[in-house]
Amino acid sequence: MTSVLEPDAGSAPADRSGRNTVVLVGFTAITNLADGVTKVVLPLMATRLTGSPAQVAGVGLTLTLPWLLIALHVGVLVDRFDRRLLLWLADGARLLVVAGLIALTVGDGVTLPALYLAGLTLGVAEVIALTSAATLVPTAVAPARRERANAWLAGAETVCNEFCGPFVGGLLIAAGAGVALGWTGLGYLLGTLILILLAGRFKPQKSTSSGTVNQRIAEGLRTLWQQPLLRLMALALTVLSACWGAWLALIPLVATQLMHLDPREYGLLLSALGAGGLVGALTVTTVNRLLGRRWSMLADLVGTAAMVAAPVFTTNLWIVGAGAFLGGMGGILWTVNSRTISQRLVDPGLLGRYNAAARLFSWGAMPLGAGLVGVLAQWLGIRTAFALFAVAALATVVPFLRTATPAALAAADAPEPSL
Repeated sequence: MTSVLEPDAGSAPADRSGRNTVVLVGFTAITNLADGVTKVVLPLMATRLTGSPAQVAGVGLTLTLPWLLIALHVGVLVDRFDRRLLLWLADGARLLVVAGLIALTVGDGVTLPALYLAGLTLGVAEVIALTSAATLVPTAVAPARRERANAWLAGAETVCNEFCGPFVGGLLIAAGAGVALGWTGLGYLLGTLILILLAGRFKPQKSTSSGTVNQRIAEGLRTLWQQPLLRLMALALTVLSACWGAWLALIPLVATQLMHLDPREYGLLLSALGAGGLVGALTVTTVNRLLGRRWSMLADLVGTAAMVAAPVFTTNLWIVGAGAFLGGMGGILWTVNSRTISQRLVDPGLLGRYNAAARLFSWGAMPLGAGLVGVLAQWLGIRTAFALFAVAALATVVPFLRTATPAALAAADAPEPSL
């Protein structure tokens, strides 16, 4: 029923794993930095065309909406075609969009429909790129080196997309939209060229299943749901991502109305998230060795709870910042370990569909968490809303400990047969 990789596309031998890790981390960092810039540049371009909050927010929505609409279908695509080729096609689409926007900017022809179309296209390309890149790791990196590779990839994705990208975008837009878009296009071009250095073959063989697209999607969802450890990770991640969406949605209001932070202090608070993510990427191997994978992942449940609970009890910048640091660090610890586990438990021919389904849980929960916390804050107050999300994060601890037992994690860590 499942597809398998060609013999040449099995796990990479150790002598090329280091090279492939560098290539994948470089690609991820550069393209996610460019993605982060576009998340700032496109909405700011919209503010020059309209004063409507809904229309401006719509531009930002187009960049993330594809995760809810097509993620599962992209998973089928990734399991059927050469994954490196899909990355090239995604970057090609990005370059065309950026070139078109630059031309419109120079000709003073930018319109809201053009920005919506550009945002949707870039959003679709991001879904394809991130799903394909995550699926490449098992065939590009030897099993013994995957944890370190996943650590650097998760760190590069988080720090560049969510933190460095928006910061750089804010600096570049000051020089003009055309300049910002030009640097973004250069990033996508460099990412495309870097992939040439990736060693190996990454095309899945034709699936032995003759099912429809929907049947293939269902196969990926069953893979996630029927394995208790994978199901637990997906459900826990849904709660954690909702907490992240809630924190990111309300922290600007908390910072201005409750904490009375100036712009410099607010930037310091947000930078704590990125710092935590970077520390998590640098220390995950050490933390796993000292505490074990189980307690390392549990740290994210506690760290996320601390992140959303801190504003409930205090408005002190350093304490709220410490909570953000713990949330950022825990998020990377969870991401690295969950990816390593799934890469061992999921058949390579299903990994694209599994990754798409798992990301649907996480990316789909973030806007839901943002919307829910807004309603709760309106009815019950900001502190009560955050308290409820902290309780939700802590509620995942017991199911996690019952399912992610030492025996279950040991089975996931069992050595793979030599190829």
